[in-house]
Amino acid sequence: MTRLRVKHFGPIRDGVENDGWIEFKRVTVFVGNQGSGKSTLAKLYSTFSWIEKALVRGDYEQKWFERKNKFIKPFLTYHRLEHYISDSSEIEYEGEAFSIRYLRGQLHITASKGGNYHLPQIMYVPAERNFISYVRHPRELKLSSDSLKEFLTEFDAAKANMKGTLLLPINQAELEYDKLNDLLNIRDSDYKLRLADASSGFQSAVPLHLVSHYLANAVQVHSEERQENMSAEELDRFRKEVVQIFSIDSLTEEQRRIALSALSSRFNKSAFINIVEEPEQNLYPQSQWSVLQSLLQFNNQGENNRLVMTTHSPYVVNYLTIAVQGKHLQDSIHKKKRDKDLLPKLATVIPLHALVDINELAIYQADEKNGSIKTLPIVDGIPSDDNFLNRSLQEGNDLFDALLDIEEELKG
Repeated sequence: MTRLRVKHFGPIRDGVENDGWIEFKRVTVFVGNQGSGKSTLAKLYSTFSWIEKALVRGDYEQKWFERKNKFIKPFLTYHRLEHYISDSSEIEYEGEAFSIRYLRGQLHITASKGGNYHLPQIMYVPAERNFISYVRHPRELKLSSDSLKEFLTEFDAAKANMKGTLLLPINQAELEYDKLNDLLNIRDSDYKLRLADASSGFQSAVPLHLVSHYLANAVQVHSEERQENMSAEELDRFRKEVVQIFSIDSLTEEQRRIALSALSSRFNKSAFINIVEEPEQNLYPQSQWSVLQSLLQFNNQGENNRLVMTTHSPYVVNYLTIAVQGKHLQDSIHKKKRDKDLLPKLATVIPLHALVDINELAIYQADEKNGSIKTLPIVDGIPSDDNFLNRSLQEGNDLFDALLDIEEELKG
């Protein structure tokens, strides 16, 4: 289980219960007000996951990471977190392969014992993604966000790998790519228009869906075929290490085979970590549900995949409750051997590929008032409806009730 502990970093002060540890499960969600630390935690998880991956793959030696202030630049600056650091900041990350601690300006790294590490494809999907859809040639502009630049790179790769049309999770519309003119078009039976001219909801959802679809499928294919389309740098390093293995004359064929297998496992990505800011951005509630279903489907394509989300939407949390209850019903149906008659009925309510096991879900609430992070409790096997987002909806009802009270006084 990967987990993170953060103290005195930006808006986060004292961490959470469970001795301050935040556990990242198959699906992990952060809710809270602006400036409460939701994105901060998602970005730190992205950062430490990348460092762990680089250590496993051998991109840099451990000593390089442990040099003073390396954590601040380039890693914190990548997500624009460098100004959140202070003398009292303390961050700990426990992964499957390495444990990493930041204290007094320096990283301390130790290898984990007995971890079963799966090399991940890590994608951070920033909230600014609709900018990519709105601007026809975003690469011609000077983007100041490194995470947005990386997302744009994967967005371009996803476009280039499109074959035919892609069904979108909104309004049964389809996405097509005009390679000659480098244009994405949205179409259904009645219309066709450029993505740049579409609604803000499409401009937000299309990059998210396209990149997530592309990376989830790529990891799934590579995991099944045990091969990976490496970058030029990765391929060069891989080949050099293969040559080194074969240059050792004392190795038997069996030893060479084991060494090559271990080397390949370091480069073959077998997990997809999808970190998404505000999946509900600019979307109608029903469309939020459809987009969430697609993200859960991509996550369920691999047993080692992980989905991390930040959200302001009460619908996202409520829909996750539906996904959890659906999984509970599916398990009960299997147990009572009613698959033939009840599974099709369940599938009409929620797609079976979008179900979530309650033991694989964690929801955390970030409170900007005291800088704390709290776990949303589980009640009767589902996430509690007593959360910040639902309370915000209740506040609207309370305000309306107060107005009705004044109206009653006027009548009296």
